[in-house]
Amino acid sequence: MNFLESFKMATAMLAANKLRTSLTMLGIVIGNASVIATIGIGQGTQKLANQQLETLGPNILFVMPGNQQGRRTTLNLPKTLVLEDAKAIASQVPSIKQVAPEINQRQLISYGNQKTNATLSGTTPEFSSVRNFQIATGRFINEIDLKRNKRVAVIGSEVSNTLFKRRSAIGEQIRIKNIGFQVIGVLEPKGSFFGTNQDETVLIPLTTMAYQIVGRTSPYGVQLSVIHIEAKDTDSVRAAKFQIENLLRLRHNITNEDDFGVQTSKQMLSIVGNVTSALTLMLVAIAGISLIVGGIGVMNIMLVSVSERTQEIGLRKALGATQSDILIQFLIEAVIISLSGGIIGILSGVSIMALVGLITPLSPVVSSGAILLSLGISGGVGLGFGVLPARRAAKLDPIVALRST
Repeated sequence: MNFLESFKMATAMLAANKLRTSLTMLGIVIGNASVIATIGIGQGTQKLANQQLETLGPNILFVMPGNQQGRRTTLNLPKTLVLEDAKAIASQVPSIKQVAPEINQRQLISYGNQKTNATLSGTTPEFSSVRNFQIATGRFINEIDLKRNKRVAVIGSEVSNTLFKRRSAIGEQIRIKNIGFQVIGVLEPKGSFFGTNQDETVLIPLTTMAYQIVGRTSPYGVQLSVIHIEAKDTDSVRAAKFQIENLLRLRHNITNEDDFGVQTSKQMLSIVGNVTSALTLMLVAIAGISLIVGGIGVMNIMLVSVSERTQEIGLRKALGATQSDILIQFLIEAVIISLSGGIIGILSGVSIMALVGLITPLSPVVSSGAILLSLGISGGVGLGFGVLPARRAAKLDPIVALRST
């Protein structure tokens, strides 16, 4: 008997038991769909993180307060960054281009009866350039606003849409902690950055934020949430990081553990990449377990099929079918079940990714490598778990098989 005849007989037997065949494939379908969707969403997450960090530029650094290794600092050290630290960095570090200190907190922003929660940030005119925030209408904060502690605000696109709908926000008065601020600018849509919606932001002068909203919170000066720094170029980033760390250690009298952390955009990208890769690998491993379970299901059903078809096997052997003919037929049945389940699972996984792409900012990546790997694993599972039932069927004694009926 040739391979084509064995294939026809295998497909005919599977078609005759549609419900059982479909239920057997279910585990393979779920496993493949999980693998494809997990890999695609993981790669989409990494791609989104790359895109977000690319908007910052490769020569951006962030100085954040607190010990970055989660260890306690000594009690006599300052616990936060202050405005004087940012000024010292701007004046004493030769490898940097611009410094933009920031104080931020969540606040309720209101206009008439409209209200929204947004990230309120007090910052300086350099913030727009360092963080690549573009103005859609109006203007950004300037030095005069800073020196006079003016109550002016630049709002994000979503804040503008929520509070003003389709009206122009320029010149209108919004309220923050019962203080009126005049809107002088609206930002271009920016999107999310590490889970924070940058379009839900309100920017005001740093001095106004420090003296009228936050108040004095540190004995060392105006406490900062973060300092954004732009190095002169990509080659200057490492030198800038080294110089900033040394300067702050001198200013804070640090001899042991730092009470601050300096991160570059590349370091943040590397951290995000490592986290997403680890999570994707873990989820793929979990999804792979369902493929193994599906393979066990294929083996169980094939064993049941062997016991039910002993008369058929005995009759075929009596008519001259060899052990290899029986072995090949049952192996083909197992592989067809697994490959069919794999194809359906891949289509289901791609559909899941498309749905995720529609309802989230992610753009899942359909990887040809992942599809080929998934199909290969499916075929391997069918072949591997189909060997035992096929060998059992091939070794049946035709006389015993015919008598068993």
